[in-house]
This record gives sequence, structure tokens and C-alpha cells, in this order.
Amino acid sequence: MHLNKNAFALITGASSGIGQATAEGLAALGKNLIIVARRKDRLEELHQRLEKEHGITVKTYSLDVSDLRAVETFYQDIAGLKIDMLINNAGLSRGKESFEDYNFSDWEEMIDVNIKGFLKIAQLAIPFLKATKGHIVNLSSTAGLEAYEGGNVYGGTKSFVQMISKSLRIDLITTGIRVTDIAPGMVNTEFSSVRFRGDKARSEAVYKGYEELSADDIADNIVYCVTRPPHVNIESLVVYPTAQASPRIFHKK
Repeated sequence: MHLNKNAFALITGASSGIGQATAEGLAALGKNLIIVARRKDRLEELHQRLEKEHGITVKTYSLDVSDLRAVETFYQDIAGLKIDMLINNAGLSRGKESFEDYNFSDWEEMIDVNIKGFLKIAQLAIPFLKATKGHIVNLSSTAGLEAYEGGNVYGGTKSFVQMISKSLRIDLITTGIRVTDIAPGMVNTEFSSVRFRGDKARSEAVYKGYEELSADDIADNIVYCVTRPPHVNIESLVVYPTAQASPRIFHKK
């Protein structure tokens, strides 16, 4: 296992779900962390717990990645730190309507976070990662591989993430920076609750009748990718529950 414990891993969307689970997985290996999310209280709770349990250094920043000027200020604030991993995880879905019925502001929110914020976070991390020959892990989705009902713009944003991941591999080939795209299938996190604006019955129904993935399952894959030797780049992973064969095909009991 290859892991530089003297540098920081930067994780966006770290206050819950896959981001939080990845922070916990890397902390258990002694990795210092910069954890970023909108919810400051959750970040501080995670900060205190991980430092106490693992004796690492954790820095927290309350940040909405769709605020591009705030992202620029954030990178100015951490300019003196050594970073060798970016887990570009922040993202969301809003709604699941047919194209003609969709609320345009929901599309704008997904584009602002999943595309604009994603791009800004990645672009401004590159100078840090060049200095350390670091690693970018982008979180896309199986929704970016195959369309499904109501997935229109969300799926489009995740296809975008996959294309940018491949483009980064090409553009950064001479730098030693590794790039990995991870496309999860159905993972039981706050994703559906956010998509359906807290409608508990609707969000819980998404995960009924089969064993879904957990955030820990995806974090385990992320940790595996970033701890390979420097000459090994796992370019992409598609991770489904065994009971899911595509965004639309499930075996439910």
C-alpha cells in the first residue's frame, strides 16, 4: 500500500455519505485531511472525532462549491498546504420529472454544483497535485452511463464528469498526476432525500426490496484506488449492488 502521510487529502462533500465515509477510511490509515462541505456543524463534529480517534490533522472549511469566488478564496487560504489527493465528491440531484415538466431552477442547481463547482475544484487543485504527483478521484454515477426516466440533466452532468475525467488523464499525462472516475450505482445515502426534498416515503422506497450499496462500500473502492503504487492508475470503476444491473434493472424481492 502506498500512502503519503505527510500530505493532505482534500475531500469535498465530506459532511455525509461517500465523502464522510472516505474521510473515515483515509483517517484510519493515518492520512491528514482537508474536509469541505456546506454544513459546518457536521464538519466540526467529524473533525473532532477523526483527530481524537486517529491522531491526524484535520482542517475544515464550510464551502458551497457552486460559489466559484468562494472556491477561489478557499484555495488561497490553503495555499501553504501540501495536498496529494483530491476526492471531488460534492454533487446532488434535484427532482425526477420528465424533461418538459422539470423545474428549470433544479437543472441550474445541478449544473452549478455538478459541473461548474466540480470543474473549479479540480482546476484549482492541479498546481498542488503537480507538486506532489498526486491523485484526482472524481465521483460520477452509473446515471452518466445509461439514461433512465427522470434522470435527464442529472445523468448529463455525470456523463460530463466522466468525459472530464478522461480528458484530465490525457492533459495531465506528463505530470505524474493520476485520475480515477468512480461511477456508483444505488448507494443508500442522503442522495434520494435531497433529490426528493425530504420526502421520506419516496426516498426510502428507492432502496426497498434489495441490498443496496453503502457509503462505506464506495469509500473502500476509493481508498483502494488511491493506495496503489504510483505507477498504477485505475482509470475508472463502475460499482453496482449485485441486485442492480443497470440504472433501471433491479432484482427486488
